[in-house]
Parts: sequence; C-alpha cells; structure tokens
Amino acid sequence: MLALTGERTIPGLDIENYWFRRHQVVYRRLAPLCAGREVLEAGCGEGYGADLIAGVARRVVAVDYDEAAVAHVRGRYPRVEVMQANLARLPLPDASLDVVVNFQVIEHLWDQGQFVAECARVLRPSGLLMMSTPNRITFSPGRDTPVNPFHTRELNAAELTELLVTGGFAEPSISGLFHGPRLREMDARHGGSIIDAQIARAMAADPGAPWPPRLAADVAAVTTDDFELVEAGDGRDIDDSLDLVAIAVRP
Repeated sequence: MLALTGERTIPGLDIENYWFRRHQVVYRRLAPLCAGREVLEAGCGEGYGADLIAGVARRVVAVDYDEAAVAHVRGRYPRVEVMQANLARLPLPDASLDVVVNFQVIEHLWDQGQFVAECARVLRPSGLLMMSTPNRITFSPGRDTPVNPFHTRELNAAELTELLVTGGFAEPSISGLFHGPRLREMDARHGGSIIDAQIARAMAADPGAPWPPRLAADVAAVTTDDFELVEAGDGRDIDDSLDLVAIAVRP
C-alpha cells in the first residue's frame, strides 16, 4: 500500500473512506463515457480510478509524476499502462486519445494552462476532457490562496470554464458534487459538517488517538450513493457545491 500522505486518496482505509468515496463517485458516474475508448488518466495517484475505467475502456494509459505511485500502479493494476512523467509535457503523440481524465489534480499543478493545452494536443477531434476539482468557494472560503498546502491554485466554476476555453476546448458542461440526504444527516450529527469534524481530528494535538466512535462509524459507512452530482441550472447553485466536475470537448 502507498504511504498515507494526507492528500493522496487511498482505498481500504476507514479513516480515508469519506474522501475516497467522494472521489470514487465521479469515476463511477463518468466511466460510461469511456466505454470502448482509448483513455488517459493524467495524475492517476493510487490507480484505483484508472483500473475502474479499464473495466469499460479499450485501453487505459495512466501518467503520474510520483515514481512510487507509478511503481504501485504497475504492480497492482496490470490492465493499466502506466508511466512516470510531468503532466505539463505528456509523453504521448498528438491526437492519439479519445478521453483524458483528470480528477482532483488540476489544483496541484503550477502551470494549469500548459497542462490543459497538452490535453487538447493529445486528444483527437471531438475527444473529451473530464476534470474534477475542489470548488474554491467552499473549499477555501473567503480566500484567494488555498488553505490546503498541497494545492497551488483552486478554481471556482467560472475560472474553471475560462481555463478550459482558453486552453482550446469548447465551453464545458459543469456539474457540482453535493452531499445527499444521508450525508446531510451526518453533517447535523457532527456540529454542522462531517468534513470539519474529520479535519479537526487530523489537526488534533494527538492525531493518532482513536476517533470518537460515532464519527468513526459514520465516516466508514459513507458510500458513493451518499453524494449527488447535479448539473448547473438543475435547481442547485453550483457555487455551493463541494467539487466541480467539467466535461469539455476538443473541437
């Protein structure tokens, strides 16, 4: 198993389960768009998402900057072709792919515009770039710089749209990820936010101490069905979402 860094999401850990499911739900909802296609996951991390996509895609290539992550994916997920590289210089030919997946990665990159341009370069005409990222408005409220030290620049919906259009894509469809009813009940049980309750444990004087039993049980019980992915204009304010999900088409 890869080392727990506090940022890279790892499956199979109860204390990571909320974040794992929050990321996994986007893979599950969008994987059908990869069916029968050649797909790149740019920034694959632990590799569980690339492997999920490999269940429906014709081919999955995964790229990550971290050598340990690449070695882990190569050993654990044999149906994924994985390579180590900088995402600002993708080691793939022009117009060689149908889909690029980039989930919970763009906020880590220093040159986001260069990366998006690279995605446009490696995609065939009418290819898809599917991206998710924390919504800056709710993730780092009231700030222009990220709270999370692993992030370089976070985006709101308008900024994400501008980034993709400037990088050579048609205006994307934007959706927002929200807590569903069961997670809203958990929020109420934990002082208004199960997220803040988890962060408080991580920042405690003794972060290795046992979690409160109710919090531990709730976090371990979260499933992908506890999240709602809502398209902009479907009755929810996209600015209130937890994460933004964009699907953009290369002209």
